[in-house]
Amino acid sequence: MGSFYVENFGCRATQADGAAIERQLTDGGMHRAEAATDAEIVVLNTCTVTSSADQDARAAIRRIHRTNPSARILVTGCYAQRAPEEISALDGVSLVVGNSHKHRLAEIAASAGFVSLDSLASSAMTGTSFGQITGQDAAAHRAPVVVDDIFAHTELMAAPVFDSDNEKTRPNLKVQDGCNNRCGFCVIPFVRGRSRSLPLGEVLRNVDQLVVNGYQELVLSGINLGKWGRDLGRDPRTGSDTNDAARLRFVDLLRAVLDRTKVPLLRISSVEAMDWSDDLITLIASTDRIARHAHVPLQSGSDRILRLMHRRYRPWHYEDRIRRIHDLMPTAAIGADVMVGFPGESEEDFEQTRAFIERLPFTYLHVFTYSSRPGTASAQMPAQVPVHKARERNRVLRELAARKKQSFQQQLIGGTLRALTLTQVLNGRTEALTDNYQKLWIEGEFPSNRMLTARIHSIEGEALVGKVL
Repeated sequence: MGSFYVENFGCRATQADGAAIERQLTDGGMHRAEAATDAEIVVLNTCTVTSSADQDARAAIRRIHRTNPSARILVTGCYAQRAPEEISALDGVSLVVGNSHKHRLAEIAASAGFVSLDSLASSAMTGTSFGQITGQDAAAHRAPVVVDDIFAHTELMAAPVFDSDNEKTRPNLKVQDGCNNRCGFCVIPFVRGRSRSLPLGEVLRNVDQLVVNGYQELVLSGINLGKWGRDLGRDPRTGSDTNDAARLRFVDLLRAVLDRTKVPLLRISSVEAMDWSDDLITLIASTDRIARHAHVPLQSGSDRILRLMHRRYRPWHYEDRIRRIHDLMPTAAIGADVMVGFPGESEEDFEQTRAFIERLPFTYLHVFTYSSRPGTASAQMPAQVPVHKARERNRVLRELAARKKQSFQQQLIGGTLRALTLTQVLNGRTEALTDNYQKLWIEGEFPSNRMLTARIHSIEGEALVGKVL
């Protein structure tokens, strides 16, 4: 049997895609190597959300080619979709497969002669031809490329992710992919295509299997998760055609999972402000089976900058949603993505963002410095912000976020929190993650994947410390 290794870059959706690729290869008779240095085939599942993400992928290609020169390097993912010819020219790359064909990566690799898969040595494989393979040029050191129009892509790869330490106890299930928004800074719609939803029945089957396997917490993820169901032209409950008003929404998915499965705890990844309906907030607040955790991308607190970004909400609407979440769930973790240095962002715009964040009950922030992406509207905008100014603004917001997190954690001392034990045990303590997304060290040694209730008595560094009741 041949050996493979999949290295993932970027978001939860990419991690989920990587898990599905692993399933393709293992189903084909290959086995997973422990490291890239031990593998005959190395699949790099890339991100392209920033220029740094592209650089990381190129650095990985160079590292693997240097340490394992005989390995076949197959590059896929978002960077492969955006700039396939650029990647195909890199030394060591054997094949480039865009997101448009990632769901057939193993089959394409076998057809091109890069892998030998037992499950594909059948009549179904006989005569298979991939006319999209282009760019193979030995003299110019170009690898074959398989890529097509991402907006014609209808597949949604879905496989639970268990690779990271946290996900050994908190598997991540992608239920939505793609995005129909056109934010001025974002390349993701152009590399992942239109919004697509995993049908309700498949979601429920995946959840049921994870519950049978004993998992206590499950993370639902997507590129634009709050838009789950909008593309489903038929109501999965009846099979009948629906109009837009009758189609299922994300809140309906959550209700169905709660009603029809026995999952102990669901955690929701990022959901846009306009999708935090009163129904969704009320549902989460009404049950102990959905984590008290809301991640709501902000990007900017300046109305002018939000308009330049083509974001679909105004600061006052965003604030209303955050305050509604906090009012119904005072101990919930509330986080946001914030971007600094967007073209045209003045000192006044930044101060509006800083003040906006200051007055809202955030418990953490993910702060990003703007990175120009080819093909996006912002790449051609005037008044690009100097890098040193953007980095200073990033520092200011990260320090503000640290103060808000510390203040939030102080309020938790003396109270009790539910937490899931993770895999690390250190100095007689067990690492855990609380319902409201705080790292917790529980006194004593406990097996992973156990839901415990602890009383919080102190803070060490950025982690809470508590004792099981």
